[in-house]
Amino acid sequence: MIYLHLFSTKSGNKMEEENEQFNSAIDGNFEEVCPEKVIKFKPPLYKQRYQFVRDFVDQHKPKKVADLGCGDTELLRLLKIYPCIQRLVGVDIDKEKLQSNGIEHLDSDDLARFPEVVFGYLSPAMIVISTPNSEFNPLFPTVTLRDADHKFEWNRMEFQTWALQVANRYHYSVEFTGVGEPPAGAEHVGYCTQIGVFRKNSGKVTELCFPEQHDQHVYETVYKISYPSLQQEKMLKFVLVGEVLILVERLRLRQQRMLREQKDLCNDPDNTDSSGPPQVLLGAVFTEAEEARIENSPKPFCEGDKFFVPLQRLLAYPKVHRLRVTEERMRSLIADSVQLSSDGSAVMDDLYKSWDYQFEDY
Repeated sequence: MIYLHLFSTKSGNKMEEENEQFNSAIDGNFEEVCPEKVIKFKPPLYKQRYQFVRDFVDQHKPKKVADLGCGDTELLRLLKIYPCIQRLVGVDIDKEKLQSNGIEHLDSDDLARFPEVVFGYLSPAMIVISTPNSEFNPLFPTVTLRDADHKFEWNRMEFQTWALQVANRYHYSVEFTGVGEPPAGAEHVGYCTQIGVFRKNSGKVTELCFPEQHDQHVYETVYKISYPSLQQEKMLKFVLVGEVLILVERLRLRQQRMLREQKDLCNDPDNTDSSGPPQVLLGAVFTEAEEARIENSPKPFCEGDKFFVPLQRLLAYPKVHRLRVTEERMRSLIADSVQLSSDGSAVMDDLYKSWDYQFEDY
């Protein structure tokens, strides 16, 4: 079980949108756009936090994940596609806030009870905690706290002191990192959001400081959604085939565009533009690592009027890559739904189809 807790911070994009209205934007790239200091992150800070968690799940492949302070449940929606996860739980302190996609922050009493409940009673294998780094705040114009209803914000020493004390008491180890790098010249303030990653020490038993009725709790189920598990082969096949069909169609259309541009270049010798077609798929945006993985995979190709997309290429795209299937398993799952090349190494399709010309003038 992995527990994720993002406390003393609003949920994701809402914080960035609100701060941007007051020239303390946190959603683009570091740059000065006016006399006031306007700091931006690229990707947006909330996306960096989400990506940190997604990378963590990719690495450790937990079966159960709980998000404490889940707010608008956006992170849970992002995690539901991971086949390793069998159960997702979102917890928030305020029912009305949860139902209206908001989030409430911990006051001092809640914070005091938090370690007992999470580290002592629940005692998961791993816990990820993120919180604003108050040392970063002076880089924003006229910012004391990141949000008006924050009860507190810690500097790095305060957060690390609290985390080390909790880790020592409940037999965990803790490592510190963060997201949101500071601009050049301000490296001394550290990350905008600080993160502690707690791992339970093996062989240690935590003493519970709870009365006999500790099995009773005050949590109330607000709503429950049952997602089909990607560990079920039928559902995995459905998702995989759907994504493969989408990718092949987009790549086929891009191949047509490339061929048209090559033809136009041959017909117009004065055209010296050799930049070539864009390498993205209909507005898709990839990280540098994703782009590198795609570019290092076998490229689509044509043979006569047939278009081929190697399976290894399809496996390189993020949505398929996250399904964690091998090329052999992918071939067996899609074989009866798509046409494969004679050696089974690529999906085969017609380069041109009758409906391609219906919107040619548009």
